[in-house]
Amino acid sequence: MQTGRERALVLHGGGAAGNAWEIGVVAGLQEAGLDVTEADLIIGTSAGSTAAAQITSASPAELLAAILSAAPRPRTSPGGSEGARAPIGPAANHMEITSEIIAAAKDAADMRRRMGKAALDADAASDGSGQAQWRAVVAARLPHHGWPQRPLLITAVDAHTGEPVVFDRHSGVDLVDAVAASTSNGFGVPPYSIGDRRYINGGYRRNENADLAAGYARVLVLSPFGGRSRHPVEWGMHLAAQVDELRAGGSRVETIFPDSDSLNAFGADTMDLSTRRPAAQAGYNQGRALARQLAEFWR
Repeated sequence: MQTGRERALVLHGGGAAGNAWEIGVVAGLQEAGLDVTEADLIIGTSAGSTAAAQITSASPAELLAAILSAAPRPRTSPGGSEGARAPIGPAANHMEITSEIIAAAKDAADMRRRMGKAALDADAASDGSGQAQWRAVVAARLPHHGWPQRPLLITAVDAHTGEPVVFDRHSGVDLVDAVAASTSNGFGVPPYSIGDRRYINGGYRRNENADLAAGYARVLVLSPFGGRSRHPVEWGMHLAAQVDELRAGGSRVETIFPDSDSLNAFGADTMDLSTRRPAAQAGYNQGRALARQLAEFWR
């Protein structure tokens, strides 16, 4: 392993609940004496890209306090009241649409191309206001809008070609735009424009994108969905395949999945903003409990 490539932190997507849970876990670990924000590389995908940008510009304790002090929101059923959701959110039939695309695709590359085309087609009749609205939502979530000096990778997929894209501070793209691209699901949240290109969610590259930590001695992965994947196993999108690749390359890998309390806090709809407080608290408790167990690995 190369000097300066010791520790990598990987943050996967998981909606409003997943983002809050990741903030809670990181804050709990830090409170118990294990500061994973000191990683030599941080990788963020979808809601994890928001968390990655947040923990590199504000203390996890402050981020957690902001979630816990926010006014409670009533919990809604999936597809329910917009009052408990962000101004823009997934289309009600998002899962149905994407599941059909996955089922029709012959491999991961074909799936990405189909997903991008479907997202562009779905947005063709829109008035274009979704772009500015989503950027405002993302910008409001980030404590600072400049890229950190430490290596931070934000994943996305080019909606026109289906090609995976990885943004960093050398990409010439604003951090807000990189996170907005990574968090665009393409349906409800439109494909996100940067220059003359449009982008969809980084989770379509691979689920956690932990493989981008290849060459790092120790890799810690936080996966709100517990490493699960909707894609066929043979596509190699799932976390287990990425972990096998990393270990084959000499990396030590540890994963943190939601425990039973955290899963209960998530409820049936991880996009429901009312889940943020309970998910953050459950994540904090889980992080505190795991700190001693992970200390030797991380240090």
